[in-house]
Amino acid sequence: MQNTLKIAMAQIAPVWLDKSGTLNKIKESIIDAAKDDAELIVFGEALLPGYPFWLALTGGAEWNTKINKILHAHYVSNSICIENGELDEVRKLAKDHKIAVYLGIMERPLDRGGHSIYASLVYINEDGQIKSVHRKLQPTYDERLTWAPGDGHGLQVHPLKAFTVGGLNCWENWMPLPRTALYGQGENLHIAVWPGSDHNTKDITRFIARESRSYVVSVSALMHKADFPESTPYFDDIIKNAPDTLANGGSCIAGPDGEWIVEPIINKEGLFYATIDFNRVLEERQNFDAVGHYSRPDVTKLTVNRERQTTVEIQ
Repeated sequence: MQNTLKIAMAQIAPVWLDKSGTLNKIKESIIDAAKDDAELIVFGEALLPGYPFWLALTGGAEWNTKINKILHAHYVSNSICIENGELDEVRKLAKDHKIAVYLGIMERPLDRGGHSIYASLVYINEDGQIKSVHRKLQPTYDERLTWAPGDGHGLQVHPLKAFTVGGLNCWENWMPLPRTALYGQGENLHIAVWPGSDHNTKDITRFIARESRSYVVSVSALMHKADFPESTPYFDDIIKNAPDTLANGGSCIAGPDGEWIVEPIINKEGLFYATIDFNRVLEERQNFDAVGHYSRPDVTKLTVNRERQTTVEIQ
């Protein structure tokens, strides 16, 4: 059974900007997925504690305004400091249930001072160990008003049964060189996490699968107008401009031939499953392998800096 892997896609809405409430939903999802014998569960980008939708709804680019400062502070306060053990319960569940986890968080890392936040994709293996924390290289558009840019330290892959798994955040999946960095390390199961919506997942998922001859699992969150908690600062200002649907999901899986295994799932909350077979990777690599027999490293080659960036180095 080493060649097969059962995957759970957790397409859920956060308890928006509420760290403890969202953590509870995440833990419930892990327990439920384990009951259905899932071996890997994937959550969307920035799910913990949620995507900064207010930026597009409240004049997020306005300079030095109270609303932006207060909402940003609220967001940072509900972000995750891994060094303080805030993922320890998730790690324990992964170990107890022998299930690997890819989780999108807003990270508040002490190695960058503890005040800026990063859209990070955390991989926890089936032994409950955090094996990589990939901080999004380049926040997209208005995300730059609240997220900091990351580094290459998390461009890592991991063994999972017969597979080699790696992942990227949202529009990083459109960046050819980070994709290649994972391909070159042997990735054959690519995890793409998104804040939500099939307009992101419906094309790129199949494209990456066909380019890499790998399985691609795209997982998104959900967010509807009704999901904004009334306790959120400036709730009335946010809600008056919010559409009914801000993120409709679109979680899906493509096989190594680029064809759908699970087509994009729209506006449905829950866990969605598929079992994949490693042999399909080998079959599709027969005629194309982007970093193997169909590459020319004597002509083009990628250099990757995986050093964790920090402002102060204490010697």
